[in-house]
Formats: sequence, structure tokens, C-alpha cells
Amino acid sequence: MLDGVRWILFDAVGTLMFPDPPVAEAYFAAAARFGSQLSLAEIQKRFPIALEKGFAGRCETNESLERRRWRSIVGEVLSDIPVHADAVFEQLWEHFADARHWRLFDDVGNTLDRLRGRGFRMGIASNFDGRLKNIVSGQRALGACEVVFVSSEIGYSKPDERFFLTVQQLLGVDPEQIALVGDDEVCDVQAAIAAGWRAIYLDRKSGKDCAIRSLAELH
Repeated sequence: MLDGVRWILFDAVGTLMFPDPPVAEAYFAAAARFGSQLSLAEIQKRFPIALEKGFAGRCETNESLERRRWRSIVGEVLSDIPVHADAVFEQLWEHFADARHWRLFDDVGNTLDRLRGRGFRMGIASNFDGRLKNIVSGQRALGACEVVFVSSEIGYSKPDERFFLTVQQLLGVDPEQIALVGDDEVCDVQAAIAAGWRAIYLDRKSGKDCAIRSLAELH
């Protein structure tokens, strides 16, 4: 699976980590402090719709654009408190910048230690903004990751080929020497293969034949 690979890059959310408490619960708690009457169930329903709309067709990006994008998503989900829209957005932005509100999957620490012991160099390649670096620095088990590539700094989001080309140039290796491990078939798997990278699909739920169920299966 990893023969000939020098760098293993991991997607972040859904691959290495997940928000804790879950996103909808964090939105519900923040919104309630500003008088929102939305139920948790309604927020759970609204969030994926707003997320898909907010990130549809994204390609070129930067820190400012990502912040505006999330401001729009928060406003669409929590639409019943428009007078407090900026305040609740700022609260949620800071909430999700805090490493204490993210948890690593149970298989992360041991897997990274094992792969580092085998001589692999590792990093993170994620569609995220600069907050990810603070989150990663607050997770001791991610110390094995030497580099953190975020789309807002690269200037392009996965699956855009320019994201992969830029990362490859920064690593200074041939494409076949890079493996991307991720949970998104389009952004992490198909796009990595199109860039000439190795791609390893992580599907923690359904266990598709073409996927691994756990990072512990990396070999």
C-alpha cells in the first residue's frame, strides 16, 4: 500500500479528527445565548444544507474568503437572530479554533507513531483555514506531522489540481512518492489519483471494498 512512498499526508476533519461537541450542538449552545428559538433538530437539519451551499464550486480561496464563507453559513443556519449575527459568528469562529473542541480518532496516535518509526514523513493536507494549525499544535499526538497544508494558504481547495501541484512542489518530491489518506472520494481520492499521487480511501462507516476502515490498516 505504501511501497515507494516518502510522504504520507492526511486529510484533517473526518480522517484524523472530529468536532467535540458536534457542530450542531455547538451552534445550538451559542445561538441559545443570543435568544435563538431554533431547536437542536432544526439546526442539525439546516447545517449540512448551508455547508453544501457555502462550499459549492469553491476553487480559489484565501483566509478572508474562508472567514466570509463561514460567516454566511452561520447566518443561514441561525437565521432567527440576525441582530446578533456577527457576535454569534465570532463566538463560533473562536470555538472551532480551540484544540479543546476537537478530538482525534482512537487510531490516530498509535498509527502515526508506527509510521514514523518506519521512516515515513507525514503531514496534513486539508480544506481548512489557518485555525487548523492552532488545532494541530494543541494535539500532542499530531506532533508526528511535520507540515500542515491548508487550502486558505495554498490558495486553492481540493479537488483543484493546483492544490496538489503546489503541495508537491513544496515537498520537493515526485508525485508517486506522496500518498494522501482521506475520507472524501472526490477531494481526497479521485483528485489525488488525477495528480499522480497515491490515494488511500478511509471509510470508517460503510466499509467499502476499495477503502480501509481504520488508519491502523495502513501498511
